[in-house]
Amino acid sequence: MTLAGWALILGFVAILIALTKPVGLWLFALYEGRRTPLHLVLGPVERSFYRLSGIDPQVEQSWRRYALHMLLFNAMLMAFTYAVLRLQGVLPGNPQGLPGLSPHLAFNTAISFTANTNWQSYAGESTMSNLSQMLGLTIHNFLSAATGIALAFALFRGFARRQAQTIGNFWADMTRVTLYLLLPLAIAYALFLIASGVPQTMAGVVDVTTLEGSKQSLLLGPVASQEAVKMLGTNGGGFFNANSAHPFENPTALTNLVQMLSIFLIGFGLTWTFGKAVGNPRQGWAILAAMTFLFLAGVTVTYWQEAAGNPVLHALGTAGGNMEGKEVRFGVAASALFSVVTTAASCGAVNAMHDSFTSLGGMIPLFNMQLGEVVIGGVGAGIYGFLLFAILTVFVAGLMVGRTPEYVGKKIEAREVKLAVLAIAVLPLMILGFTSLSSVLEQGLAGPLNKGPHGFSEILYAFTSAVANNGSAFAGLTANTPYYNGLMGVAMWIGRFFIIVPMLAIAGSLAAKRYTPESAGSFPTTGALWVGLLVGIILIVGGLTFLPSLALGPIADHLAMIRGQSF
Repeated sequence: MTLAGWALILGFVAILIALTKPVGLWLFALYEGRRTPLHLVLGPVERSFYRLSGIDPQVEQSWRRYALHMLLFNAMLMAFTYAVLRLQGVLPGNPQGLPGLSPHLAFNTAISFTANTNWQSYAGESTMSNLSQMLGLTIHNFLSAATGIALAFALFRGFARRQAQTIGNFWADMTRVTLYLLLPLAIAYALFLIASGVPQTMAGVVDVTTLEGSKQSLLLGPVASQEAVKMLGTNGGGFFNANSAHPFENPTALTNLVQMLSIFLIGFGLTWTFGKAVGNPRQGWAILAAMTFLFLAGVTVTYWQEAAGNPVLHALGTAGGNMEGKEVRFGVAASALFSVVTTAASCGAVNAMHDSFTSLGGMIPLFNMQLGEVVIGGVGAGIYGFLLFAILTVFVAGLMVGRTPEYVGKKIEAREVKLAVLAIAVLPLMILGFTSLSSVLEQGLAGPLNKGPHGFSEILYAFTSAVANNGSAFAGLTANTPYYNGLMGVAMWIGRFFIIVPMLAIAGSLAAKRYTPESAGSFPTTGALWVGLLVGIILIVGGLTFLPSLALGPIADHLAMIRGQSF
């Protein structure tokens, strides 16, 4: 570990904290439906959309209606994307003449991008046409991210409102987030990337002569536009197979820093928005403190392990950190930081191969996802996932102090606790269930590249990434098979929507409750004690649930590495 590496990590966090309130204020304006400076230009577009679609943004919805509209919208988007991918070979915008995707790959990809997972069982530059990249995939990068933020707004209203029967209008929330947040940020971001050397063209291939005099074909396309929103929306699907390790997606150290910042930007801002929505910004800062603590703990372990290197190579006389699978442009510190950022935020973009990390260094990205998007998390999904754990934590605190638990002025009763536990339980049930199944079936065992505990880690990582809607991969699993494409498609759908529906039910239940002011007997939920208890509950639940699987995978792999054995 170096001073420069720690300066990068601490500077990264400092920049984000400085941006938290400004971003939170903008998000709060969208949450309340207030005018912004962009309404002068984009207001007519918003009103035209409502007029053409017959939507009245002032008519609010109950949680059931909100959930129904959200589910139908996403199901239709998935079907549309499936059709585009299957018909790719006969559609325009295909300069390479690529054929349509197989049924199982189109199924997996359509669900993946609908669920904000962006898992890719294919190499983008040699599988997807320009039209498929833009119309089939990039559109989801906007709309799946907007869906997550809209759902966070719905839960905020559940906490903030008193004796209400509605939690907002799904279509209005989606439209405002897309028009006034994601679209302008993505345009500015894409222009920055283009200026930094990221391609933005409809050309498919350019033939060039290298410095050695040989001929080489470079695959191009509309990269910058997809890259910008994939980071802002914590989507993660790369235009190229190498993702953010590819120089056309991530050409410089500055673009690497900006990409990491953009992954966390909206997630940080939403914590402040929550505090403002419930009338106490300290509530948002407390959540951000817990998230940041978990993030820094993960970065510390990963950086430490990657900087320490592999003892097997050290025994052969090779000194230094672990550079296997890393871009030399970024080195150990920036690669370790990126790996924790992308898995803490359910983004899935990578600038290094996680399969080549040391055993414990690779375990932290895995554990980040297993915690269920609570370490910053995806846009919207992170904050509402964290609030589910907050509900569970105040329930535990209520048991300790012997009174009905309360959180931000709402009593947390049996219904909310049951729904929170139901949503939290989805991840371990699906991750461990599908991993167990794939570890014994012939079709599942045909996927891992490696044997032993490392091969088990590849299977565990894949299903963890799918159910947690992250999308990153260990890169050692052959997943483009009917078995893995089908099963992981189901895992991604369940991991996204089987958490959302109970969460919206909680929002509806809380909105109908009276406000309960704090009293001398209330458990404080803004101080260090609360932050510590919140972090403790998250780690205990995650540790008790996933420690056996981690022991069979990365921990066993680490112990074998110490003894000089590799897989």
